[in-house]
Amino acid sequence: MIAIMTVTGRDHTGIIAAVSTACADLSINIRNVSQTIMDEWFTMILHVELPDDLDVAAVDERMALVEDEQKLVITIQSQAIFDAMHHI
Repeated sequence: MIAIMTVTGRDHTGIIAAVSTACADLSINIRNVSQTIMDEWFTMILHVELPDDLDVAAVDERMALVEDEQKLVITIQSQAIFDAMHHI
């Protein structure tokens, strides 16, 4: 499944490392990434590909650990749902 993951929080060292390590642990392929710092805030959008045997609930569970450790907000949703929500 192709999905969109968003990451936001106060900027600090290790955010990209923590998120990308969690993705690698789940065999998630990061197809594209965009990140920026706005004042003190870190924002990142990842276009990811999940293995066929991995569901969003499992990703949410793993990313919840990263959220707690890094003090972030991480969301993930199917690209199909993301596209439908943003289609005029």
